[in-house]
Amino acid sequence: MMLLEIKNLVKRFPKEEGDLVAIEDFNLDVAEGEFVCVLGPSGCGKTTLLRMIAGLDKPTSGVIKLKGQEIKSTGSDRGMVFQEFALFPWRTVRRNIEFGLEIRNVPAVERHKISDKYIELVGLKGFENSHPYELSGGMKQRVGIARALANDPAILLMDEPFGALDAQTRNQMQKELLRIWKETKKTVVFITHSVDEAVFLADRVVVMTNRPSKVKEIFTIKLERPRDRADPEFLALRKRILAELEQESVQARRA
Repeated sequence: MMLLEIKNLVKRFPKEEGDLVAIEDFNLDVAEGEFVCVLGPSGCGKTTLLRMIAGLDKPTSGVIKLKGQEIKSTGSDRGMVFQEFALFPWRTVRRNIEFGLEIRNVPAVERHKISDKYIELVGLKGFENSHPYELSGGMKQRVGIARALANDPAILLMDEPFGALDAQTRNQMQKELLRIWKETKKTVVFITHSVDEAVFLADRVVVMTNRPSKVKEIFTIKLERPRDRADPEFLALRKRILAELEQESVQARRA
């Protein structure tokens, strides 16, 4: 079953000198429970795409459907995780995770039960009453993931969530995310600049063209998990995807 359907998507931004076409004729289907990573040159519209799926931006034309229903606004059926964490500094770990539940007027007893579940899932038990300034970068992003999952969304949208982390923490969080994905069976659309990260995480890797962006190539990753980054097949896939991405990056620099 296709959970997410993107058909003939176009996004233009009005400019004095003429419209900037960020995305043009973009088509993609994502199956329920699938983990899809999206790669593309800097500035090609990856975040714009994610924002339209989230309902934060509207397409100029085309249709995005979730569970067969056209997306026209934000909704609790989509959970968003940001690179810069986007936590409320005055709220504790628990209250950050419960924020969306509060907005939906979920009773306090149920909120605590849900937040307990996701605090346990992301490995933050014992830090319920800590504030963001007391947490490491990896721990902050665990809070962000737990907050996104607390509303039980149909799909998890992740915008370079590990981009601000050091290499060691990033690798650890990739493994943690796969564990969480396996346990929750959520559908994930994950934006990244890292080919290595995409091959390590994804069922499929979508490579976007330079602006105006569309789907250039989709790679199905058939490697068994957990994946070994030193495996010859892993390295061969990484090389192929890098070559496709580099072509688009060269065009972007020339534009």
